[in-house]
Amino acid sequence: MDEELDLLAGLARDFFRKECLPHEERWAGQQHVDREVWTKAGELGLLCASIPARYGGGGGTFAHEAVILVEQHRALAPSWGGPLHSTVVAHYVNAYGTEEQRHRWLPGMATAELVGAIAMTEPGAGSDLRGVRTRAVRDGDEYVITGAKTFISNGHLADFVIVVATTDPEAGAQGICLFGVETAGLPGFRRGRNLNKIGQHGQDTCELFFEEVRVPAANLIGGVEGRGFVQLMEQLPQERLFLGVIAAATVEKAVRLASDYAKERTAFGKPLMAFQNTRFTLAECDTLASVAWAFLDEAIERHLAGRLDTVAASKVKWWLTEQQCAVVDRCLQVFGGYGYMAEYPIARLYTDARVQKIYGGTNEIMKELIARSL
Repeated sequence: MDEELDLLAGLARDFFRKECLPHEERWAGQQHVDREVWTKAGELGLLCASIPARYGGGGGTFAHEAVILVEQHRALAPSWGGPLHSTVVAHYVNAYGTEEQRHRWLPGMATAELVGAIAMTEPGAGSDLRGVRTRAVRDGDEYVITGAKTFISNGHLADFVIVVATTDPEAGAQGICLFGVETAGLPGFRRGRNLNKIGQHGQDTCELFFEEVRVPAANLIGGVEGRGFVQLMEQLPQERLFLGVIAAATVEKAVRLASDYAKERTAFGKPLMAFQNTRFTLAECDTLASVAWAFLDEAIERHLAGRLDTVAASKVKWWLTEQQCAVVDRCLQVFGGYGYMAEYPIARLYTDARVQKIYGGTNEIMKELIARSL
């Protein structure tokens, strides 16, 4: 952290406390955030903080994105999908897009004129991206995209979707491409229902359908076929680091909530914190929080230096998300029956945490990637 990052943290903290936290319950009911919160974030410079200024971004680094993400989860305001939009979706365009594509899409993403999503997962293809069946067929100056995607975060509001499709099913990974798809008034594009998840209720997650959707050939990310799989593999470490930031911030928040509750709640005439079991449980969880931050900080430093490889990112993703689920579970136990009540933040942290071990590549896949390097 430095002075610039501290100032950004303060700006983000105020935004999440004022513009997001008061609406979380309502957003959970409607299963998506209000579009206005995106516009406000864009006005404050909280979108695309790590995208170069010449494309409308903040000109910062992943450290800036991490600061925003940490403050979001410290504020107990997880529903807004801006960090995914900025840290994942925008970086596919920035890293691989042509100069025309960068100037065409990134400024709108920085202002929230375009809300971004990435459509990888399909009903029959999750962690194994080689199983993608969405097809893109070249037809003159256009590609015709046909297929279905599911579990798409930001899908309900997305104006711009990076679609993973194959131009040659027989070529396997070498046939995969990424396409930028602008959804407004697009014939053949259809959004399915918002999916009813066990947690993260305010984050819109839906199905997307492409029925002979025509997009200009110029929308092929990078302009050359067959590079999509490599592009995905190169960007996934940052996405997995992004999930690690959420995990570390959540572990910290869970320990703080449980510690505060243990000091206030009494049993048998004394505070819960007076019982050795409670003290030891929280001492162990707080130690894990410290280790998580140290591990994460080291990984972020490596990433900023261009040295965070797939194996290291896989270690970050699986270990931190495992600790997130374990620590939140132990902290919920401190609350007793109240921890099982949905209105308590610790209950929401519990249900929100579970998917962290699944998306971004399951933790089993992370261990396989690590094992291959041994």
